[in-house]
Amino acid sequence: MKLSVLDQAPVTIGNTAVAALKKAEELAILTDELGYVRMWMAEHHGAQSFASSAPEVTAAHLAAKTKNIRIGTGGVMMMHYSPLKLAEVFKTLSAFSPGRIDFGVGRAPGGDTNAMYALAEGRQPMLNNMYTKLDTALKLINDEVPKDDLYNKTIAIPTQIQLPEAWLLGSSGNSALKAAEMGVGYSFAQFFNGAMTKEILDTYKNNFQPSAFMEKPEINVTYMVTTAETKEEAEFEALPQDLFRLMMVKGQIRQLLTPEEAQNVQLTEMDRMTIQENRKIHLVGAVKDIATLLQEEQAQYGFDEAMICSIPHSQEKRLEVYRLLARELL
Repeated sequence: MKLSVLDQAPVTIGNTAVAALKKAEELAILTDELGYVRMWMAEHHGAQSFASSAPEVTAAHLAAKTKNIRIGTGGVMMMHYSPLKLAEVFKTLSAFSPGRIDFGVGRAPGGDTNAMYALAEGRQPMLNNMYTKLDTALKLINDEVPKDDLYNKTIAIPTQIQLPEAWLLGSSGNSALKAAEMGVGYSFAQFFNGAMTKEILDTYKNNFQPSAFMEKPEINVTYMVTTAETKEEAEFEALPQDLFRLMMVKGQIRQLLTPEEAQNVQLTEMDRMTIQENRKIHLVGAVKDIATLLQEEQAQYGFDEAMICSIPHSQEKRLEVYRLLARELL
């Protein structure tokens, strides 16, 4: 199985945002050595719990620190940026690291309403033109002239670069057909809501049209995983993430507790039921069991690679998750 990495640069309790970005670098170097296919940085705004607000900047740094692993964004949030700016940023990245850059984009804001309007300088954000924006950006990256009058009178520089891979993110299936028609990869965020179906992925595969960015359909699926040698150790490390998701359900985003702190949190019966329900999108268990589950899911749904997002409180434990999965699956 091909394995990849999604990192949000989590700022766990007692740690700093600067340290979180340094830990992203450590993770990139390790997974490069282990043989992971790609590492993407997410884009988050307005939350103290994540330091990844400028994934394209972090990607440039990570690409310079690694040798083989593909580096990209998962994803850059299109609504905040001009297609011309998107094209120029990723063409520049690809010029420095040809054959190793992924242009991964999403349609969500990556933050709350306050952040969304601040990024738009108080203007009403444009929410209904995401596919048109992506099409324009792809044309500019490929040195083509877009149809849009606003963008067909200029060029995106640098020109004549090796194209990055292009990917469209989704979590509900709505973007599967568009990704296929545009000839880009499809990245399904199973860890958002667990809504993946074979029909969604088949829609993408059956309608794929080859493009300059991708010759054949490619699907990766992102899972939230906490694993260890034993189920008991995995459960201990997983509880802080369970509590983080519980608070998100309640409309609160807090920094990840230590496992020891998490053990002392008083939970209601409803809280326990919510955590158990969320285990559908948070895979927890001994590494051999998790590896088997991922292989079974790949056989059932027919995706190409599993992208792993793992956020134990300790960086040591987080790196160990990726080591263990590499041992079992690579």
